Amino acid sequence: MTSLTTTLPLILSLLTYYASTLQAYSIDYYVPSTSPKSTTKVMNIIDSCWRKNSNWATNRRALADCAVGFGKNAMGGKYGATYVVTNPSDDPVNPKPGTLRYGVIQTKPLWIIFAKDMVITLKNELIMNSFKTIDGRGTKVEIAYGPCITIQGVSHVIIHGISIHDCKPGKPGLVRSTPMHVGHRRGSDGDAIDVFASSNIWIDHCFLSRCSDGLIDVIHASTAITISNNYFSNHDKVMLFGHDDHYTQDKVMRVTVVFNRFGSGLVQRMPRVRLGYAHIANNKYDGWNMYAIGGSANPTIFSEGNYFVALNSPNAKQITKREVKSGYKDWKWRSSKDKYVNGAYFVQSGWGSCAPLYSPAQSFSVAQGSMVPALTSEAGLLRCTINKLC
Repeated sequence: MTSLTTTLPLILSLLTYYASTLQAYSIDYYVPSTSPKSTTKVMNIIDSCWRKNSNWATNRRALADCAVGFGKNAMGGKYGATYVVTNPSDDPVNPKPGTLRYGVIQTKPLWIIFAKDMVITLKNELIMNSFKTIDGRGTKVEIAYGPCITIQGVSHVIIHGISIHDCKPGKPGLVRSTPMHVGHRRGSDGDAIDVFASSNIWIDHCFLSRCSDGLIDVIHASTAITISNNYFSNHDKVMLFGHDDHYTQDKVMRVTVVFNRFGSGLVQRMPRVRLGYAHIANNKYDGWNMYAIGGSANPTIFSEGNYFVALNSPNAKQITKREVKSGYKDWKWRSSKDKYVNGAYFVQSGWGSCAPLYSPAQSFSVAQGSMVPALTSEAGLLRCTINKLC
């Protein structure tokens, strides 16, 4: 009896510890009902929020409650009507009802979905309006071979489940940004997604590749951004956070980069950060030809629980690059819980805490880097079928 009295509290204590550890790692295990065999799937906290529900197509707006990090409050078109894209054509000045451009320029909130698979080749950059969700689940939607997406001077935008690739620069000309306003644009750079002077933006489960400029740029005092569950491949300058070293307004920038897969054929800027703050957590890096995480102008970078696999080249082992020759020893660049493979290494600097200081709603627990291959195994486009688990 004495032995049982002594050991039982210890056993209960251990069970409580392991249960809390699994919860802290934000893992969700389940057996898909559509599988012919019993298989266990590991999901990150964002995916487990909505993907376990086979009725996702009748409750699409539940997605808006699933972001974490600085972009947690991005609501997109959660409180708006559903708009269905039926026509892949594009007219930058007078867009037709049923086209993507017609939907994204509306002033009212909209949850935008697609009637069928389509490739949309835009004739000029797509100007987003506030409170819009572009939701590609259940279809295969590509925005490609022309100018791509500009999010400028707006807020509350969600882009989910879209393939954005082979984007080209936009030409100077007229582009409609609202039903009432057509303005002259000077031409876009050829980014997949350009976030300019905007806030509360969430980009999730997209595929991005092979664009003329960057894949995602966050500039001109944009903030409250989450970039999650995306798959990046075959590109040089992947992500730029901050306009230039002298644009001090970018000090307000706060970006969360989480659960992404940085695939093969990437060179640099995963991301490159200027002046602002980036929390880079639980991402998988499949190599880099120059560097993975870089910056200039004293940004704060917290790399937490990432999985870095260096290429075999001896010149592609260091993860970090400061874009200056001196004066960076005080910059707060920290690594915690990261996993290094094949000689990868992170050069830290600075002192004092660089925790993201999330609000309680934004906060999430970050897993050890060794768990990242499972947490990012379904980054990029999901093949979602109506009435089935996604």
